[in-house]
Amino acid sequence: MSTKLFLNLPVKDLNRSVGFFERLGFSFDPNFTDESATCMIVGDGIFVMLLTEPFFETFTRKSVADANSTTEAITCLGLESRQRVDELVDEAFEAGAGTANEVMDEGFMYLRSFQDLDGHIWEVAWMDPEQVVPGG
Repeated sequence: MSTKLFLNLPVKDLNRSVGFFERLGFSFDPNFTDESATCMIVGDGIFVMLLTEPFFETFTRKSVADANSTTEAITCLGLESRQRVDELVDEAFEAGAGTANEVMDEGFMYLRSFQDLDGHIWEVAWMDPEQVVPGG
């Protein structure tokens, strides 16, 4: 079975959010981009749909969480090295991200985090492949 993941996040200013994530090195699929939404490509089969808040509201009967005051989810990206973790998170801070949590360094796992421009929490992690066994 081939599985794809689409994470949908509400944003206040789509163009501002796109600029933020472009600065972090992400690209966007123009086939799924208009004035109310865009599709950020994270990896093979992994996408983040950035949706303006009014458009996001059309997909749910619940109220939309204000990520600046409520944690609705924590998104974690796994990268290939501690250096890449530091590079991405440092660039996020330079692009206007807020702080989220303290650095976690367990030796085999290194994790930093930030809040994007809309308050969504992003963790960025590296795990030593020699010490991590998938599904085990």
